[in-house]
Amino acid sequence: MTLKRQLFIASLLMLLIPWAGLQFVLELDQALRQQALQQLKDQAERLAKTAGDLSLGLPAISPQTPAIYVEHLSSPLNLDGYGADWPGYDEEEQFQPWQSAERSHQSEKTTGQPTLHWQAATDQRHLYLLIRISNRHPVFFNPDAPDQTHDRLQLWLEPPNTNLDADIRPASWLIRTPAPGKVYATIYVTTGNEQQPDYRVSGYWQSVGSGWQLELELPKPPQGSRLGFAARWQDSPDSAQTSTSTNPLPILVERKPELERQMVQGMSKGQTARLIEPAGWVVAQQSTPARQAQPEFEALSPLQIVEHISHNVLRALVQFYQPRPAALAASTSRLDMNALPDEGLVRHEDDSVWLMTTQPVFGSRTLVLEQSLDQLLTLSGSTLGSVITRSILIIVGLTLVLLGYASWLSWRIARLQRAVSVSIDQDGRIIGTLPVSKARDELGQLQNHFAQMADRLHGYNRYLESFSQRLSHELKTPVAVVRSSLENLSHSDTEEERSQYIGRATAATERLRKILNGMSEAARLEQSFDHADKEAFDLADVISQATAAYQTLDAHHQFDYTGPESGINLTGSPELIVQLLDKLVDNARDFTPQDGQIHIGVEQIGNHVCLSVFNQGSALPDNPDTSIFSPFVSVRKGQEEGHLGQGLLIVQLIADFHGGRVEAENESRNDVDGVCFRVIIPSVHF
Repeated sequence: MTLKRQLFIASLLMLLIPWAGLQFVLELDQALRQQALQQLKDQAERLAKTAGDLSLGLPAISPQTPAIYVEHLSSPLNLDGYGADWPGYDEEEQFQPWQSAERSHQSEKTTGQPTLHWQAATDQRHLYLLIRISNRHPVFFNPDAPDQTHDRLQLWLEPPNTNLDADIRPASWLIRTPAPGKVYATIYVTTGNEQQPDYRVSGYWQSVGSGWQLELELPKPPQGSRLGFAARWQDSPDSAQTSTSTNPLPILVERKPELERQMVQGMSKGQTARLIEPAGWVVAQQSTPARQAQPEFEALSPLQIVEHISHNVLRALVQFYQPRPAALAASTSRLDMNALPDEGLVRHEDDSVWLMTTQPVFGSRTLVLEQSLDQLLTLSGSTLGSVITRSILIIVGLTLVLLGYASWLSWRIARLQRAVSVSIDQDGRIIGTLPVSKARDELGQLQNHFAQMADRLHGYNRYLESFSQRLSHELKTPVAVVRSSLENLSHSDTEEERSQYIGRATAATERLRKILNGMSEAARLEQSFDHADKEAFDLADVISQATAAYQTLDAHHQFDYTGPESGINLTGSPELIVQLLDKLVDNARDFTPQDGQIHIGVEQIGNHVCLSVFNQGSALPDNPDTSIFSPFVSVRKGQEEGHLGQGLLIVQLIADFHGGRVEAENESRNDVDGVCFRVIIPSVHF
């Protein structure tokens, strides 16, 4: 069995335990969620019936009905005009907790026009209003010039038709001030436009941000009253620059404490219930605590810390695999009924996840009941203890096994490292061989590959050493000839001697040039492979034309071509193939006597093509010491003295580029002895 497979199996054994535990917990969570949803539906049905009985006679507020939501205060307000003690107040003019005539509060940022926002709150005796005008620098009232343009607020109140209190009647107030500070309203009397002070309506006017703000206190109106206001600053008394709805006036919407007290009696721990008007206003909201407060982390025992971490991990995993919850803006005043699902998981703005269901209530209202998932996770977490205990025991055992296995692998790797270090000296030369491993896994294969690589590197080092010796030998002779010719040239007395020495130096220089050109040609050829494009071409056509050109250019040898004129297709570089043929022909001419025969042939052999060049001349030795395709190697006795042996190296490089190979053997054709070179190339090579 391979090492990879061994490690894979060992890893799978470790993963089975947490996977099985997770599957168990997820199945338990799903079952508990389904059970809790059914129980939640039953509770919602009972609460909806109770809420419907208690809200009989209360008019439902439709989405088309203008309304002002009134919060219930838990502590008295300090009237100063700044509103810092109001719920959700933000002095940076972030209007999320505020109300406005439009559902979006972005118009003042896009248009720059004055806009109206407000908050409303109540206690047992008073109604409080916090009104803000943005993007409007206030112009205060001038008592000496009452007709001069100034900012003012007009307030209207309409009690319900069922009101029997004679002291509470429809009223209209005007509020204006000569300077920021405390203000009192003036009330329009029924006799006309006459005004008189009404000290029951008072407040503070302050400049804030990019506008002004007014905080008012007035007597608490009866339930079902309508209230509206308009901010004005133009000369016409009837011109309202920004206002609430005025026809009809917005109805005051507030939560029903008596309904909330009845709802909490039918609720369980960790639940939140809301009674929603058709327009989305929350008229009743009640919550029960989910669980007791957790002790401080410093007071926990080590076992409790482990349990706490386990519960957090469980909560994260369960929430990850749970269905994606719908986003729910858990506002205390209004919910978007269109975005409210009928049932399922919902996510609040604080990132908490709840199980929710809805139930219709008599009067077109809706009851929304939510269950905290912390309760479900607490129940499923009781099963986690046994899973964790068993998992820890099994994981500890498997860990010991894996540690032993890893130690064994580390010992094998260290042994291989020592063997490699011993086989290489400080100069990087291979001085020894690596032992062959009998193991069949990846480490054994790696050791055997290292051994093969070491043998190849050792052979390559020997080749480089012999190459440097051959190169030194090839360069030494022409350099010595040049040096001796120059020395003798200085001592020669006759023109004939000087010409002789100059000729010898010139010949030696030409040999140096051929050596350097051959080396650079091979280097350039290898670099050109990176940019050479392969294409489909007719090899027979290329070779036949090249053979005809050789016969024309060389009249001292007999060239002939054997093979078809066309129809042998090959994928490669025709230019490189012609260069390969040139080198083979040049090599053949060097060893072929004058008027000797050189035969060039092409044939198709299965999926390969064979290009052959036969020349009359000296034979190859039976057991040459070096490869004839190595540089500066010439094992044949040719007519041209000092054969360099560079051409066959280029032949080998081009053949390798085309995925082929080169063969050379002694051969006799028509009673003519010679040497035949064959280049065998696949028809298609990529």
